[in-house]
Amino acid sequence: MNKYVETFQSFISKEAMSGFLLFAAMILAVIIANSPFQEEYYNIWHTQFGMIFGSHDISMSLGMWINDALMALFFLMVGLEIKREMLIGELSSVKQASFPVVAALGGMVVPALIYVALNPTNPIGFGIPMATDIAFALGILLLLGDKVNPALKLFLVALAVVDDLGAVLVVATVYTSEIHAEYFLHAILTYALIWMLNFKGVKSLTPYLLLGIALWFYVHAIGIHATIAGVLLAFAIPISSKIDEQLFIANSKDAINRFETHIDDIPILNHHQVDALENIAHGYDHVQNPLVKLEHQLHGFSAFFIMPLFAFANAGVIIDFSGVSEHLMIVLGVTLGLVIGKPIGIVSFTYFASKIGIIHKPENLNWNEIIAVGFLGGIGFTMSIFITNLAFLDENIISAVKLGIFIASFIAAIIGVMLINKLSRRRKIE
Repeated sequence: MNKYVETFQSFISKEAMSGFLLFAAMILAVIIANSPFQEEYYNIWHTQFGMIFGSHDISMSLGMWINDALMALFFLMVGLEIKREMLIGELSSVKQASFPVVAALGGMVVPALIYVALNPTNPIGFGIPMATDIAFALGILLLLGDKVNPALKLFLVALAVVDDLGAVLVVATVYTSEIHAEYFLHAILTYALIWMLNFKGVKSLTPYLLLGIALWFYVHAIGIHATIAGVLLAFAIPISSKIDEQLFIANSKDAINRFETHIDDIPILNHHQVDALENIAHGYDHVQNPLVKLEHQLHGFSAFFIMPLFAFANAGVIIDFSGVSEHLMIVLGVTLGLVIGKPIGIVSFTYFASKIGIIHKPENLNWNEIIAVGFLGGIGFTMSIFITNLAFLDENIISAVKLGIFIASFIAAIIGVMLINKLSRRRKIE
């Protein structure tokens, strides 16, 4: 149990610090986009780069490489988190998963309905207010320190994992370009090979990742957003290790004993000690779960490079509210969906489902705390911007929607912080 607690605490810490870095990248992007360096900023992301695979070539702008290729690694990490939570985490049993699953469903359905109600003739942007930015939300909870109930963080993480799964499904099924069916067979065969590795008990990550690159290429060629390849690959990564824990302990003890037996007066290690250390290192590598190992390797890279770079490349919006007034209903749909739809959806779905006995509210959470999480769920930012770029082609609409996302995320964060502070003061009085 302790190692799962440590994994969760490490996850919280990295996500929270990533939230601070994301905020800095966003502010820097907005400043540059509204400075004399505006033209250079936009030109960088439109610089073309290409790759050739046999008779096939793929060429995209730097911005698209970030959004399609690097974000595929982010979605690979998201997929690994989802699989881990479903196997051994907060979503591993019906009892544990039911409350955050219902909360996440409400947090996706109600914002989407609000958007569609305001834009019945142009509903394509409904996925934008469905998303929650877990890094920003957890960053805020970390800033609040011991004012926050630890169970609140756990609930937010579980909710965000389900929310991410919903975002993946929406991106895969709704936000696709022209479909090139001739590449479906290539993608299916590649994915079948990946699963064959799993069934054959292959634990090395290298063949999975190499085939994952091919899968990304074919999914991109089909016209489905290529980031989905990351999620598909994640579900095929094995979770069981090459050797079990007891064998690792026995082998390590034997290696330590041999290391100790061959201690001498020479100030460098002898070959017996080096062999013992190599045996321990070999066991360390083989006792690790491939899924958890890859997730940890990707987590830091994603949190401190991919997401800040994505934010810097995509958050550079020119502050011009004339575009907001021109596309007011779209912006209102996004803003109200995040600020109002998220908390209403999360609270109402869980409240009524618990009243009729479908789910049970965790005893260490009260409804006021769930309302606070509902508002923190309205912090859309990175995922909302990601879906905005898929939903619209008009740069004026994209800029206006990004302004709406910034405003909504700021309002939702302020309300969430105020509610948590109020709850903290009330607990101290009691």
